[in-house]
Amino acid sequence: MDRRQVLKLAAAGAATLASWRAFAQSLAEVKIGAIYPLTGSNAQIGVDAKHAMETAAEIVNGVYDLDLITAKQAGLQGLGGAKVKLIFADHQADPQKGRAEAERLITQDQVCAIVGAYHSSVSATVSQTCERYEIPYLAADSSSPSLHRRNLKYFFRAAAHDEMFSAAMFDFMDSLKKQGKPINSLALFYEDTIFGTDSSNVQRKLAGERGYKVAGDVKYKANSPSLTSEVEQLKSADADVLMPSSYTTDAILLVKTMSELGYAPKNMIAQAAGFSEKTVFDTVGDKLEGLISRASFAIDLAGKRPSIKVVNDMFKARAGRDLNDNSSRQFTALLILADAIDRAKSIEGPKIRAALSETDIPGEKTIMPWTRVKFGADGQNPYADPVLIQYLDKKFVTVFPAALAASPAKWPMKT
Repeated sequence: MDRRQVLKLAAAGAATLASWRAFAQSLAEVKIGAIYPLTGSNAQIGVDAKHAMETAAEIVNGVYDLDLITAKQAGLQGLGGAKVKLIFADHQADPQKGRAEAERLITQDQVCAIVGAYHSSVSATVSQTCERYEIPYLAADSSSPSLHRRNLKYFFRAAAHDEMFSAAMFDFMDSLKKQGKPINSLALFYEDTIFGTDSSNVQRKLAGERGYKVAGDVKYKANSPSLTSEVEQLKSADADVLMPSSYTTDAILLVKTMSELGYAPKNMIAQAAGFSEKTVFDTVGDKLEGLISRASFAIDLAGKRPSIKVVNDMFKARAGRDLNDNSSRQFTALLILADAIDRAKSIEGPKIRAALSETDIPGEKTIMPWTRVKFGADGQNPYADPVLIQYLDKKFVTVFPAALAASPAKWPMKT
């Protein structure tokens, strides 16, 4: 096939894509793709994401007396009341599978935007595919800082990234040091994907800037069958704070291995991920009393934002569990995207992108403890203020910042 034939095929594909978009403009539903792990070791993440986004779609498509964007009107008024239809795809924690599923959602299912994908490595490939097709990609819960620094026009992220989360962790430790708490050394424990390596790079840099010694720096292979040697290194380091960056399966294995080897950290401050998942606490929660995790969401702020309780009840009726750090971001991402499509009055990618770029939502109009949602030129929302939550008596409570804290932090974690 020569270059002229390739160009003709590309032009034909673009014309086909344009024609279905014009046709879809008159339909009663707007298709949005969602890419998550629906099978494999992280399947529960995908199941919860499905429940979270279906809860958000229910609010968008119905009428609810909630102080949330899109809640008080039925459907997308900018498109004549069209309803949101979610189409889910399973990336199986595989970046290349994610890329293929994104292309299928765009070319076959004809979605006008995609939300995803939990794993930062998958968000990296999916967002590149969306860029190629001029389809907006909203990263609901992937937190690698490098994602918004690739000069992509169609990439957006409303939630915080790991530099923002890690800065909150160090602000918290600095505040404890001012109170006389002995915190001098840290141990970093992180997987070898983009999530783990980006997280460790940020924490290593902040430790140097804030005057903390990195006593342990342990990288491991994601989904490793054994973490014995890695935990022995952590035990030898005997740092004041262990800072893990791990997904669900690895988090469970880490805690079990620590118990087997008699390693009990003085304190743990986790980069959420697996350490925000109910599965982990159902399995090894008895060994995690006092663990602190960074978060985007605090369920105990319902007294200040009444919508939190209503939304949590709706989600819990579907999922059988409360909203957490991940599912709250997934819920919020779909509302933000639906609001942009509504304002764009179109399902054309460039017009939705323009509407996302003009987004400016007060934090009070969300269930999150954020100041606002407003994207920078790089697609990142810099106003997604993190919180720190601590696992006490089988539930999480907000402990930082002080203005939002439900109780003071227990430090050290086990006394």
